Amino acid sequence: MDNTNHDPQSDQPTRHTLSIQVDNRPGVLARVITLISGRGFNIDSLSVAQTMDPEISIITLIITGNPKIIQQIIKQLRKLVNVIKVTDLSFTDYVERQLVMVRVRAELPSNRSEIMRLCGIFRAKVVDVSLRNFALELTGGPGKIKAALGLFQAFGIDELVSTGPTAMTKSPSPKPANGSPKGKARKEK
Repeated sequence: MDNTNHDPQSDQPTRHTLSIQVDNRPGVLARVITLISGRGFNIDSLSVAQTMDPEISIITLIITGNPKIIQQIIKQLRKLVNVIKVTDLSFTDYVERQLVMVRVRAELPSNRSEIMRLCGIFRAKVVDVSLRNFALELTGGPGKIKAALGLFQAFGIDELVSTGPTAMTKSPSPKPANGSPKGKARKEK
């Protein structure tokens, strides 16, 4: 997701994806959440997971608000003892993914085949089947999730649960040396 067009000086509420690296200890998440909710912000999405280092967790937090106020919150988060690093991914090029499980009505045989066709298009997995519905697992970025759910809605959605988005910055693209592919200079013959 390329969000480098965000204007940090704007007064318009914008969506911000924060990546917060913290000590993996009891109470740290509560302190982070209290700081944000204490400023009157609603958290749109929250995802927490341990990193490769069991002593560190990453909190992926999505909030919508005035960029100036969000910057103040980030500064206050950085002052918390157990916070290691705070990054507003909204100003970088990053990858965002979400896991959604959805129970779609599939009582008619024609609906079942159409749902399976859509599963193929969106790379969704069938994780449970009954006579009345399919439970599907779908992962992807916000656009893919929204598009798939819009199409599945036509059949009727009985239940939906989601992990909320997780995100990480993209790796910088290597720049080829001397304009040649893969960074190797071409030899003249």
